[in-house]
Amino acid sequence: MTNADRFYIDGEWVDPSASASSTDVLDPATETAIATVALGGAEDVDRAVAAARAAFASFSQTTVAERVQLLERIVEVYRSRSQDIADALTAEMGAPASLAGTAQVGAGLGQFTFAIDALKNFAFEEQRGGTQVRYEPIGVCGLITPWNWPPLLIAAKVAPALAAGCTMVLKPSELAPFNAVVIAEVLHEAGVPAGVFNLVHGDGPTAGSALTSHPDVDMVSFTGSTRAGVEVARSAAPTVKRVAQELGGKSANIMLDDADFASVVPRDLADVYANSGQSCNAGARWLVPETKLEEVLAHARTAAEAVVVGHPEQEGVQIGPLVSRAAYDKVQRLIRGAVDAGATVVAGGLGRPAGLDVGYFVRPTVLANVTNDMEIAQEEIFGPVVTVTTYTDVDDAIRLANDTVYGLAGFVSSADLERARAVARRMRTGMVHVNGAGLDFAGAFGGYKQSGNGREYSDFGLREFLETKSVFGYAGA
Repeated sequence: MTNADRFYIDGEWVDPSASASSTDVLDPATETAIATVALGGAEDVDRAVAAARAAFASFSQTTVAERVQLLERIVEVYRSRSQDIADALTAEMGAPASLAGTAQVGAGLGQFTFAIDALKNFAFEEQRGGTQVRYEPIGVCGLITPWNWPPLLIAAKVAPALAAGCTMVLKPSELAPFNAVVIAEVLHEAGVPAGVFNLVHGDGPTAGSALTSHPDVDMVSFTGSTRAGVEVARSAAPTVKRVAQELGGKSANIMLDDADFASVVPRDLADVYANSGQSCNAGARWLVPETKLEEVLAHARTAAEAVVVGHPEQEGVQIGPLVSRAAYDKVQRLIRGAVDAGATVVAGGLGRPAGLDVGYFVRPTVLANVTNDMEIAQEEIFGPVVTVTTYTDVDDAIRLANDTVYGLAGFVSSADLERARAVARRMRTGMVHVNGAGLDFAGAFGGYKQSGNGREYSDFGLREFLETKSVFGYAGA
């Protein structure tokens, strides 16, 4: 694995500043160091922001056609490097090879392709009476991304920023830096002009803080925990820059009493367990009718016990390890706390799966008798753990679903589509999945309440990187 020991600034791979440090990147399946990543600081960020600022004058004036052609070249090169990105993901975050090469890599590709469509169809100028309203690139953007769906989350920021005509500095997660290196190589080979895209590795308190507080950064787009998002907003506030955030979630999955539980339960369990449960929008908080509890638990137990956990490079493995020791310890703490508070283990539970004594592997877990006042019902788990809570009627289900500080996603299943739609309208979330529908990159991704602000994907994401200018008197006398 190539070390992430240099930064990509102004079109070149450069050595970190003398003040930068480094740390090991661990393979979460073996707990062994596989390479190092440089941890930049204020000096490195200054250099990258200066390059982006210098490049903005010319790149912001490019035509839509030029930016479409650039994105099309990126898609072409990205496709050619797909296996390299997948290999990096398996090594650094433990994604099973099948997931890394399909959903993970494909999600990043999808963001670039949908950005092309959004750019082709977006009206950057409109006439309102005698006034022209113009949508112009906001400027230099600081992009901060996490480790759980790296190609998706990098592309969901880089693609619309490029489409808008912005320049940028990306700080990916130091836990999974190698896929970002490959994506930087993709952008370079595709011909992104020097200074338009820059990459600085580092952690949140150093490189992240320097980027979000930088006076020459016009916007910050951040994906991560709500706790970190608060710090990002606080750091950005003195310079009054725009901050777009996609933060934590605690998504409820309401199964109505007419649902086909034999198919819905294994389907939704697989959806939660994908990527080892490390998805901010995972519908891991199940709300089921009291009268259907035993049926749901029987199906859930069977489905959970059939899940194959193992080394991500082994054929047939469905779940790999969690990304880090800290992630593993958090999941164990939440399971232990739930059991101590009265929850019942239906499947899985504490510790590693049998035969896996090394690595951050978690047993696929289902917990029943969970109430909304338990920590596990309010705290984002980020592991392959489902909690089951019962409700008395639909009003009770919706009350429980909305009883959270988060509002990222919701799920509802019913044999009656109109019943499901009615529930979806009452859920206080930025997204609702009806009857197992997956993400649609043509829609908007983002949440209510402490799940963030702003939206990503398609033209919704493009708008985040644009300023609005009114030219009064444009039509003349």
